[in-house]
Amino acid sequence: MAAPLRIWHPFTNAALDPPPVPVERADGVWLYTRDGRRILDAISSWWVNLHGHANPRIAGAVAAQARKLEHVILAGFSHEAAEELASQLRKWVSPQLTHMFFSDDGSTAVEVALKLAVQHFRNHGREAKKEIVALERGYHGDTAGAMSASDDSPFTEPFQSMRYPVHRVHSAYCYRCPVGLKRETCHIECATQLESLLEERGERIATVIVEPLLQGAGGMIVHPVEFLQRVRALCTKYDVLLIADEVLTGFGRTGKMFACDLAGVSPDLMCLSKGITGGFLPMGVTLCTDRVESAFLSENRLHSFYHGHSYTGNALACAAANASLRIFEEEPVFDRISMIARVHGERLSQLGQMHQVGDTRQIGTIGAIELRTDDAGYLSAVRPKLYAFFLERGVLLRPLGNVVYVLPPFVISEGELHQAYDVIVEAIETLL
Repeated sequence: MAAPLRIWHPFTNAALDPPPVPVERADGVWLYTRDGRRILDAISSWWVNLHGHANPRIAGAVAAQARKLEHVILAGFSHEAAEELASQLRKWVSPQLTHMFFSDDGSTAVEVALKLAVQHFRNHGREAKKEIVALERGYHGDTAGAMSASDDSPFTEPFQSMRYPVHRVHSAYCYRCPVGLKRETCHIECATQLESLLEERGERIATVIVEPLLQGAGGMIVHPVEFLQRVRALCTKYDVLLIADEVLTGFGRTGKMFACDLAGVSPDLMCLSKGITGGFLPMGVTLCTDRVESAFLSENRLHSFYHGHSYTGNALACAAANASLRIFEEEPVFDRISMIARVHGERLSQLGQMHQVGDTRQIGTIGAIELRTDDAGYLSAVRPKLYAFFLERGVLLRPLGNVVYVLPPFVISEGELHQAYDVIVEAIETLL
């Protein structure tokens, strides 16, 4: 008799980590487990859920679409749900972004953006302009191109031979400033390294990719808006395309619909995923300007963008995304976001007074606490202890090493959000 087929869970070592928690159903911010527990989802199930689990409006839209059309090849065909999504996104994204390319998730949206940027210049006969610049502590996904753009980490270390070279420059990590300054008196000198690189190699560099204003997996590092503005200005000056990886930051997470909106910046390419379908179905979208797309309009077939995925523009995912965007228009979503931001501010101010806390950070609906430890980083020994402590008390929080963050669905109540913070305080007082 064959051995049972076991699920290999992501970011999990079965020899070290506890068994997975079986979830039978979910509602709003709550997960209900097979053994009768109720767990508060304080991280939106890996940052994807916006309007609550099992949201009836999105569920209804997916069901209705399934009875009409579940999927059709998007090469040479189109369908109403995809066309509606283009119309819906038009209301929210920068007017300069005029074309959208579908893919499957955040990593593939990044792959599309990187390939578009490089081929754009190649199609214009500028083959030497193919190099990529990314930030220290950046994370853009786990496929080969996205992994190459991501910084060195435990996620990438085994795959060094599979990563292509990328220029790496300072990020605006104010708590651990790469140039030794204080935010109160600095003038964004951390961007000087990028400026020097572009001045030296601008004729060879095709693109700069950033997570705008917030580096997620790198530790929920919040950047000043002036940093993104400076990057945009430098890219314009040296004729380099700016990719904004808004996979995490998009759809209200930072307080505006997109992080670029906070800085008044329009990128040349923008990557979207995670919250685009409200957490229901996987989808990636890469947006670009007329300038980028025009390089692919040619009598030369080799100037085509030969890239695609079997489920590109899936009708069910498009229906979920359309329903999610209608919720933004028809419900007080940004009032909910404002409440979350206010509670974050109150609780982080209190947590910042604890001697175990090195830094607190916030942008919109995302709050983070960097704990003082001797082994800071993703592999900090405090992480599994914190994770187990939180789960025992009925709260799902997955620390990034010594960084604890709260990133809830927008429908969380004030009391539920305080509950998550109360457990964090208890964990810090108990374990550190």
